[in-house]
Formats: sequence, structure tokens, C-alpha cells
Amino acid sequence: MFDSNHAQAATDVFSAIQTRRSVRAYTPQLVSPEVLLEVIDAGRHAPSGSNLQPWQVYVLTGQTLQRVSAAIQRAFLSEEPGHQRDYAYYTEQIVEPYLSRRRACGWGLYQTLGIGRGDHEKSRAYRARNYNFFGAPVGLVFTIDRDLERGSWLDYGMFMQTLMLAARARGLHTCAEASIASFPDIVRRELAITHDQVVVAGMAMGYADETAAVNQFQPQRIAVGEYARFLD
Repeated sequence: MFDSNHAQAATDVFSAIQTRRSVRAYTPQLVSPEVLLEVIDAGRHAPSGSNLQPWQVYVLTGQTLQRVSAAIQRAFLSEEPGHQRDYAYYTEQIVEPYLSRRRACGWGLYQTLGIGRGDHEKSRAYRARNYNFFGAPVGLVFTIDRDLERGSWLDYGMFMQTLMLAARARGLHTCAEASIASFPDIVRRELAITHDQVVVAGMAMGYADETAAVNQFQPQRIAVGEYARFLD
């Protein structure tokens, strides 16, 4: 659960890492242009192979954020056909142990929200909130040159993590959203992005609403011994 420390700025890199989480409800408080620029500027220090720096980020606030959010939500709620990601985020069949982790995360979140299995109406209404960046005052859209290879995608993850940790250092929270990439043609149309750019993901950013039930959910993390091998 959230405690008072989550509303404060992280004091060091370990604090930023340990208090970073996917926040899905935000206060109306705006992020100042100075703080927003500082966080986004931190991204240029992320590492990349041969210093390619393959990232492009569109920082959405105000009317632009509202317009893009509304366009994607309309398509989602009307079940408009013809939309799909530019890339496959998951394998076609997810095997264990990944399947169990995914299910525990999904059902744990829905239980926190009081959404029961088979309650498609509530589930759909909640999923629609993905597309207005969970009401955050800042929405980020990330794209990458279509010609770049997997190594640059690895670099991109480090760039996004750099932004998320920088946000924590200024008292902000984030939620990375692959869901935004489910409607790449709408994103490209609304932001005048050319087709040679793949829509990688979105990200919500703002000040966490600590009273929101959804923000009490935190999925379990596996222990270090389950993923690390220390060899002497």
C-alpha cells in the first residue's frame, strides 16, 4: 500500500527504484513546465548502443492531451475495427511461469477495483481509462524509427526507466502503457507522426492520488534468488 513516503520526492536512486510503481490515478495538480522539462531532459543521459539515442518522445499536456485521449477512447469504446499494434508485445501463447504472473497481476488489480470475473462492462469501462492516461496531467508517447533493430528497443527501455526514476526524484509518479500502442494510426494522425515511426508505448505522469483504491494494488515481485545467479 501507499504510505506518506510515496507522495514525497525520492531521495536517492534506491529510493526512486523502490517507490516507482504503476500509478493509475492522479490528482488534478499540474506538473510545472520547469519540472517537466527537467524530467524529460534527464532522458538524454540514458545509455544506448553506439550512442544511437533511438528515442523520440511526444510530451502531451492540456488540449493536445485531451484531443489525443478522446480520439483513442472513442475508437476503443466503439470497437472501431482495423486497429492493432505495430509490433507484438507478448508471445501468441504465454507459458509458465509468465502466464501465472500475468494472471495474478490482472486479477489482483481487478479485485482491488471490485471487478469480478466475467464483469465485462466494468472491465471495459476501466480499460477505457488507459486511453486518457488515467487522468494524468501529462501523457508521453514514445516512437522509434521502424528500421531500427532489437538492440535499439533494449536501449529504449533504459530511456523510459530513466524518465520514470527522474520523475520519482521530483515527487511524480508514472505508469508505462503499452495500451497506447494499440492504436498507432490514431496516434500518428493526431500528432502528425510519419509512418516510418513505430508507436512503442505511452506513459502517464503526474502526482499520485493516494486515496484512490487502484493505487493500493502492488503486484508481487520475485525474489532476487529466482532471477540472479552469483558466480564466484
